[in-house]
Amino acid sequence: MTAGELLAEVRSCRQISRGKYRTDAGSAKATVPVCATGDAVFWKADMDIDCDGRRTKVCNKKTDPYFQPQTAFTSSRGKPLDSAALPFVVVPAPSRTWDYRKSGLTGGSVVAVIYEGRVRYAVIGDTGPAGIIGEGSYALAEELSIDPHPTTGGAASGVTYIAFKDSRISPIESRAKAESRGEELARAFVGR
Repeated sequence: MTAGELLAEVRSCRQISRGKYRTDAGSAKATVPVCATGDAVFWKADMDIDCDGRRTKVCNKKTDPYFQPQTAFTSSRGKPLDSAALPFVVVPAPSRTWDYRKSGLTGGSVVAVIYEGRVRYAVIGDTGPAGIIGEGSYALAEELSIDPHPTTGGAASGVTYIAFKDSRISPIESRAKAESRGEELARAFVGR
């Protein structure tokens, strides 16, 4: 599935969020709506780096001053996810603006993430601040050739997130399942 084919399906926005999101805590203006199609919800934002979860050589309190040792969703063994190894997306915590759960999404839902012509498949793995959108794990950034450093990395714009409704995979940490299910859902999404 090509980035162009997927992006063609999300050219126009039927906004489902009650208002818009900011991309960073410091940004004054909320500019990002959450949009919907029949099979997915999507947003176009930046990518901040989430390094939370399992403590690793690249994700810890020394590399990330905001490091948290847990993630909203856990592995099949009940442990925090490993942001250095698992490509995942962070969704805003449920709020009046938008509640991801009411859109058929949960931990393990498959997300196609597009940046500079690349498509990678990830899962929803964590929640972030209720007013901010546009965050992915260290591993997801690496796969998209975005600098994954938790404090200096990320992409300022140009990242499209397409989260497929009712697409939860299990176990959540299976990269192979996310990729195969993601390809299948993406083909259906563009009608191929």
